[in-house]
Amino acid sequence: MANASSEPAALAAWLARNAVDSLPAGALAAKIADAREADRPLRVKLGIDPTAPDIHLGHTVVLQKLREFQDAGHVVVLIIGDYTGRVGDPSGRSKTRPVLTGEEIDRNAETFRRQAGHVLSDDNLEVRRNGEWLDMPAEQLFGLARTATVAQMLERDDFAKRYRSGEPISVLELLYPLLQGYDSVAIDADVELGGTDQTFNLLLGRDVQRAYGKPEQAVLTVPLLPGTDGVEKMSKSVGNDIGVTDPPEEMYGKTMSIPDSALQTWWDLLLGTDPPASLSPYDAKHRLARRLVARFHGADAADEAAAHFKRVVVGHLPPEDIAERDFDAGENGEVYLPAVLADVFGVSRSEARRLLGQGGVRLDGEPVDAADLSAERLDGAVLQAGRRRFVRLRRRS
Repeated sequence: MANASSEPAALAAWLARNAVDSLPAGALAAKIADAREADRPLRVKLGIDPTAPDIHLGHTVVLQKLREFQDAGHVVVLIIGDYTGRVGDPSGRSKTRPVLTGEEIDRNAETFRRQAGHVLSDDNLEVRRNGEWLDMPAEQLFGLARTATVAQMLERDDFAKRYRSGEPISVLELLYPLLQGYDSVAIDADVELGGTDQTFNLLLGRDVQRAYGKPEQAVLTVPLLPGTDGVEKMSKSVGNDIGVTDPPEEMYGKTMSIPDSALQTWWDLLLGTDPPASLSPYDAKHRLARRLVARFHGADAADEAAAHFKRVVVGHLPPEDIAERDFDAGENGEVYLPAVLADVFGVSRSEARRLLGQGGVRLDGEPVDAADLSAERLDGAVLQAGRRRFVRLRRRS
């Protein structure tokens, strides 16, 4: 393992050891050497648009790489894209992203900042919002727009596909890579990290820096973690994510649900090692789940989550401790079950109806598919949604 005092080439090789690309070749080692010559730390940038409220395990892959730079004595600049989030990153998209309100973005930004602390150290850390510099006069924006051409933008694979298929591409989306590149100008980035779907944007950032007379950043891309489906990259919008603040039992159970084909990748990207050859895929998932829960919730929580999984999922028994929730009944004593499901489990009514229709709802262990039930039937019963969510219902007096 390299450390902060290692030769630049050795440290660069170690930092890039599990990255996909370090671009251009030799640039990271040169940046480390130049920073040492100037007796200063590197400024290592990551931008995150707060378009969802929580950080998931997929985000931690690049955050862990940032932590390695911190541990080597360099400064991480985490840019919360409160401004670019209003545009929407088109990377990997087949259509324009929906636009969030300013209030939603601000709320998500604060959550991201807090949850990043699960991985990053407070030392050698700057947290900035790109609204600080991107809320610029039109004349400055026009100057930024001159640093690239439409033809250059259409070289991007996702834009090219959308253009060929007739899908609309907004002018605002074409500006997004330039805005991200200007972030590098504003904070004097030496290195920028991102997923492999960000390669075009990261390299364009070098062009933008050059246009503004700034030294060009080195680029390090990291693999994308597949979600719990083992196919698409982990994403809140796809529904295949595990949040770093998910309850221990939920984190454990979701990890156990990943397909065997994703096991090697999850061990490599999240734990930095291979699964033990002596373990079966099932046991390797248990080991992985326990270590992930321990990382974010502690060893005791990992033990309890493992016991919970054995009792509830394997043994088909309700949890030992079940939270109680109140419900209201109509004047006729009838209760609309989807409304109760939505209230106690925080899902939409359409999701609740889907669960009912698919046989995913039980009362005291018995499947139920009726939408309307008597309050007497629900009062005191254990309501189960899916395999891991339970509450005991009490009629509100």
